[in-house]
Amino acid sequence: MSAPRRILVGEFGRPHGVRGLVHLRSHTAEPAAIAGYGPLLDEGGTRRFALTWLADGLVQVEGVADRDAAARLTGTRLYVDRDALPAPEEDEFYLADLIGLRAEAEGGALLGTVSAVEDHGAGSFLTLRDGEGRDALIPFTRAVVPVVDVAGGRVVIVPPGEVEVPPQPGEAEAVDTPRPRRPPMRRRSGGRDAA
Repeated sequence: MSAPRRILVGEFGRPHGVRGLVHLRSHTAEPAAIAGYGPLLDEGGTRRFALTWLADGLVQVEGVADRDAAARLTGTRLYVDRDALPAPEEDEFYLADLIGLRAEAEGGALLGTVSAVEDHGAGSFLTLRDGEGRDALIPFTRAVVPVVDVAGGRVVIVPPGEVEVPPQPGEAEAVDTPRPRRPPMRRRSGGRDAA
């Protein structure tokens, strides 16, 4: 029997104050809902965490009563078993369900496989791995990924075209104007400057 599949739902941040409160970055649609999924697991599935959501991304973690204990949690990713999450609505999916899907061009040509879904604050990106093991980041937008067919095991990719960014005011002069070359530095012998 295989281990249950887990979904990343949050990550502990830095401690807050001296009484064990911790900042939490929640990946759930409603941030406070993360506390309602029951005990959350660390990446290895060995530690369990029960949370009480306070406000503005602050949580109290059961058994954590001081700043030092809270600091030891910093960076810990929190997971929940996939079976504990509600089924997605029609035309909805969990980002974790995209991993492993075939990535195809509009004509059906295989581009690779979705190996990861990443979000660094400016929107989600799909990491596509081609047959030669090379990775490419693709913006996860409706324009670039118009079809997500989890049941069919595929996504359709319309690669974005090249974007030419025009120079900003004042930038053109700096680019077009050659910089003066500095003469090479020379060492003077004897440690003194000659007059």
